[in-house]
Amino acid sequence: MTTWTLTAHELPLRYLWKISRNASATKTNLVLQATQAGTSGQGEAAPNVRYGETPALLQAQFDDLLAHGLAQADTLPDLTALLAARPVAHALRFALESALTHCLAARAEQPVWQWLGVPAPGSRVSTAFSLPIMEPGEVAGFVAEHHVERFRILKIKVNQESGLDLLRAVAAAVPDRSLLIDGNEAWPDADSLLRFLEVTATIPGLRMQLLEQPLPAACAADYRYLRPRVGVPLLADESVTDTADFEEIARQFHGVNVKLMKAGGYQRGIELLRQTRAHGLLPMLGCMVETSLGIWSALQISALADMHDLDGLLIVRDEPFGLVREEAGELIFKRQ
Repeated sequence: MTTWTLTAHELPLRYLWKISRNASATKTNLVLQATQAGTSGQGEAAPNVRYGETPALLQAQFDDLLAHGLAQADTLPDLTALLAARPVAHALRFALESALTHCLAARAEQPVWQWLGVPAPGSRVSTAFSLPIMEPGEVAGFVAEHHVERFRILKIKVNQESGLDLLRAVAAAVPDRSLLIDGNEAWPDADSLLRFLEVTATIPGLRMQLLEQPLPAACAADYRYLRPRVGVPLLADESVTDTADFEEIARQFHGVNVKLMKAGGYQRGIELLRQTRAHGLLPMLGCMVETSLGIWSALQISALADMHDLDGLLIVRDEPFGLVREEAGELIFKRQ
């Protein structure tokens, strides 16, 4: 029998986390614990409003699972069968699967990555660092306060309204730095995005390395039109959740940002990363705003990705678990 508990963690953030569709100063994430024979494992759920997830919804779904036999889910096949019968939000599914995986790996006295059957992660993993949407006049101060020069790649969140001014300010503050521009589905169509990119090409010191999900996921035809025309690799984020038609994704994008929270588990996340590479696309491993528990979990499969955007814990003030630390733009984590 497996004993399950769920605890909500209110997480004040270091600064206002603003992207094109919403802004927040705090996050409420949930931590699940699975215990068998005195050995425990924990997993984190970071609810995302983009997918209709809220802490209250995840709590209700967890309570429903408890009432329908969750305590008897002692193996991953048991848990998978229960979740097939009673589907839950992807973030909760990941927390459940990762908590049980961590418990079972600990009982087997194996590192999680080994128990999962994936290559060992590096001892230090380089991560991108994200700048939220802010007033252009705030950029220089933010860059100095957070010492962003230590990160090899910066991700810049943008929207239609202030994106150009924000990028001008970033280029002035950190000229010629490799940038990943993330639109979070802010542009409505290909033509409006191409007009935006025409102007960005004239900004001195702006070096755009990647462009992530600028249009809504539903705009498949626009993405197919854009792919050979944008002049910079396109990354899918919201277009790939837990499953995907990778032949179609390869017609729209050059790479995929896989996140375990939207994949709904290690197994699905591993398969998405492998399919991304198999289709000749860039495999990137990303995250939501998460504590070091969620980032530690992602690092277990980090060897499957060529790029890592795992800075979610750096946004959290007073991070509660201390499983991962950042040094010189690289993540160092407790091995077990």
